Amino acid sequence: MTLIFFVVGLIIGSFLNVIIYRLRLMESIAGRSYCPHCKHKISWYDNIPLLSFILLRAKCRTCKGDISWQYPLVEFLSGIIFLLVAKYFLIIGSVTTYWETLFYLIIFSLLLVLLAYDWKFMEVPILIFWIILGTSTIYFIYSDFIGLQSGIDTISLRTISGLVGGFTAWIFFFSLVFFSKEKWMGWGDVYIGFLVGFILGWPNILIGLLLSFAIGAVYAIIAMLVGKKNMKSQIPFIPFLVVGTMLTVFIYKIFPNINYYFYF
Repeated sequence: MTLIFFVVGLIIGSFLNVIIYRLRLMESIAGRSYCPHCKHKISWYDNIPLLSFILLRAKCRTCKGDISWQYPLVEFLSGIIFLLVAKYFLIIGSVTTYWETLFYLIIFSLLLVLLAYDWKFMEVPILIFWIILGTSTIYFIYSDFIGLQSGIDTISLRTISGLVGGFTAWIFFFSLVFFSKEKWMGWGDVYIGFLVGFILGWPNILIGLLLSFAIGAVYAIIAMLVGKKNMKSQIPFIPFLVVGTMLTVFIYKIFPNINYYFYF
């Protein structure tokens, strides 16, 4: 089952690449893929996720233009994400896990778009932000409705937890941007901070932020050591927020009692 999800994830990843590329150009996502260099429409056998990139040796068959490493990386990451979501969330025969699995597949796919888009253009596609926020809100309200029918405590509602987590992250990033006058962070980080806080909820957002800054710091140190960055270089932070968010979701699924160890 996980292998099937991995293959489906590769296919979805190919579609996510189309979204990333055409969103920047304000083009419709409908229609066949084409080479960004010569505009030649790509044949189906040259558009197989991962495999075509390897067989073509990262070159367009028609014009020999370079194929960006973004394409296989996004496809591979999407495949891994789909595999992990299926492994840790999907239980065959349990209908409730179907909805949760579908939710995380959609959210993680869109977060992957944010990651690649910000890494490549250092911008936040606001449309993707609103889609993620709207999808999350609908799912949390649905989950809380089911939970209330089951007798869940009001304070444990997912929507309330999300709002607390969201505003906690929002205040944190707003303070960084405001007091540094946008030298440490950008306003896009403030919006995405609220978004990931809403997705993770309270107190999960604390671990999410810790992981995000830790991963970002490791990357910055390595980049400076190899000479690709210096102290004045701009580094997009949203990719690290996305990675930290995904890791936090899986960590809490694997170790549901992690808050106990986190506080003690």
